[in-house]
Amino acid sequence: MSERQYNRFLGVLRLVALFAIIVALIYFARPTLISVVVGFIFVAMGEVVRFWSAGLLLKTKELMTAGPYSYTRNPLYLGRLLILTGVVVMVNLPNYLSWAALVVGWAFFIFGYMRRKERVEPARLREEHGEVYDRYFAAVPALFPAFHAYEHATPAKWSMQRMLRNREYWMVIGLLLVTAYLLRQALMG
Repeated sequence: MSERQYNRFLGVLRLVALFAIIVALIYFARPTLISVVVGFIFVAMGEVVRFWSAGLLLKTKELMTAGPYSYTRNPLYLGRLLILTGVVVMVNLPNYLSWAALVVGWAFFIFGYMRRKERVEPARLREEHGEVYDRYFAAVPALFPAFHAYEHATPAKWSMQRMLRNREYWMVIGLLLVTAYLLRQALMG
């Protein structure tokens, strides 16, 4: 199996695992109106960051340092972490299992997912963009945003075409469907 096939296989495997976890969370969910509203605030913040980021990004070809990328090198991942938090809050698992799910989810995200991404992506971007990326890498944190923007940010405008190319609309659709279902459960329960 080639490296490309192996990575594609792992990508599919991660996607299947993610959907299985989402289905399990929804199956065991005991949402309340408050849990859905509070959770949705995190989901909405995460999706705003992702939507903004996806409309700027042209993967690997350009080194994007504008917008949310001037505060964190991985705003798409920051958005995912916020969305994970929001979904777990929305489902409101019984017996404080939401807290356990948050701790396990955050631990996996930070120590598994981000560790792997920080090992692979900087090497690829360094190879593509050289010293410019090295300066950016040294100045901008990996995940949690800095309080000030990167001073050498490249000018860029948000683009619907880029957002569509990055297929962020699927995330929006999925999150709206999950939220609507959990809100319906909360109102009926």
